Amino acid sequence: MLSAMSESETTEAAVLTERRGRVLLITLNRPEAMNAINGALSSGLVAAIEELDSDPTLTAAVLTGNGKGFCSGMDLKAFARGEDIGPMMAFIRNGAKKPLLGAIEGFALAGGLELALTCDLLVASEGAKFGIPEVKVGLFAAGGGLLRLPSRVGHGKAMQMALTGDPISTDEALGHGLICEVTERGGAVDAALALAERIAQNAPLALSASKQLINATQGATDDEFYELQNPHMGTVFASNDSKEGPKAFAEKRAPEWTGS
Repeated sequence: MLSAMSESETTEAAVLTERRGRVLLITLNRPEAMNAINGALSSGLVAAIEELDSDPTLTAAVLTGNGKGFCSGMDLKAFARGEDIGPMMAFIRNGAKKPLLGAIEGFALAGGLELALTCDLLVASEGAKFGIPEVKVGLFAAGGGLLRLPSRVGHGKAMQMALTGDPISTDEALGHGLICEVTERGGAVDAALALAERIAQNAPLALSASKQLINATQGATDDEFYELQNPHMGTVFASNDSKEGPKAFAEKRAPEWTGS
């Protein structure tokens, strides 16, 4: 019974991790509840992201869901019981420091789409649905969806999704730039892992700086952008990796990144 399990056992069961070289595969593992967000899943995902960001041998991660879909949003029964999903909300707001890719099968709805929007790139299979249906039950998408959707799909489509609550298809999501690749059903994880492995071939500091600057400077003026970029210039261009890259290129070999 759930009540007989320790918190760590519950958390471990709700989120699974697997290392694939420099890529961490993170799987939401509550298929019987459509991977709805409860306390255990919240804590487990945050622990996995902390592992990603703190381990120098990991460069990127792929986030996916077990079962028929990615994530259906908040577990209302768990919420009614008072389970703490604060760690998840903090993650949705702050994201990961390193590149995080989402692999979407089936659906990403409500808080599930907001969770997907914390990913830097999304790969989805044919037939997947994306939506923020909260207005249909008297709520609104309060987990960052109203902030992030306009920059991912455009003002008009974001407004339509928010006000109607209707989901969009994989084809619509691709056409509006929400996802970067469409696969056959069941192929999203493999495609996302392949993309993550391509990313993981690159220098960790340069990846982190590129991600942070794109995320932090949307709508910034030129002067504001360069002001934000300057600290990264000092860190990345003076790093050991900045010396290793040209050296490896000249020697016609794969670079050995240290993240320093």
